[in-house]
Amino acid sequence: MLDPDSKPQPPFPEPVRGLLVIDKPEGPSSMHVCARVRSALRRGGAPKRVKVGHGGTLDPLATGLLVVLCGKATPLCNRIMAGEKRYEAKVDLSAFTTSDDREGERTEVAIQQPPTEARVVDALADFVGNIMQRPPAYSAMKVGGRRAYALARQGKEVQLEPRPVTIHSIELASYNWPFVDLDIRSGKGVYIRSIARDLGIALGTGGSLAALRRTAVGRFDIDQAIPLNDLPVMLSPSDLLPVEAVFDED
Repeated sequence: MLDPDSKPQPPFPEPVRGLLVIDKPEGPSSMHVCARVRSALRRGGAPKRVKVGHGGTLDPLATGLLVVLCGKATPLCNRIMAGEKRYEAKVDLSAFTTSDDREGERTEVAIQQPPTEARVVDALADFVGNIMQRPPAYSAMKVGGRRAYALARQGKEVQLEPRPVTIHSIELASYNWPFVDLDIRSGKGVYIRSIARDLGIALGTGGSLAALRRTAVGRFDIDQAIPLNDLPVMLSPSDLLPVEAVFDED
């Protein structure tokens, strides 16, 4: 908490305009991270209504790089989300789940013989390129004006149509049944949970996401990121990365 004896900070000397690269831990949502940043900006003297957004959602179970946009930088959200993403993903081939990750209700899949590493590599090749991908039922996609996850949590059947996405590469990092570790480079709008589910379908096994870490978004790398727990309680303009340093703006 902010020290109650500390003096109020002066207002920002100029409109808030910058970004932070945060290493999100497992647990908090992306919007929770934005709320933490907004509070720290206010404590540092920013206007109470300062806008804060992010350049691409990470689920609460996921960790890693989250680009947080502050003040006048928030219109750059779409440009950041359009950048290439890199992920380290762990897939559990022993079960499907209702949410396509370990948070959902499991349905175990019994198989006589685990697939070989060569078969896994062959199956992964079919996911590279411009493909059609069906989003998870527990997603923020809208169905009849409502979020799909809200309907799914009510026990209603959710049918989402496949949509075009681009996956630049998928590399097998390790395979120790039932877990497959993947290095993924993808474009905008790809659901890694869907890759986990669909890999299981292709292999005739289960398929759900056991763990996910985002390591890059566009030109931002996880090595640049500040762990959320290390975020200062008060943020000043000097704490923000200027957008001019990373974007060629008109």
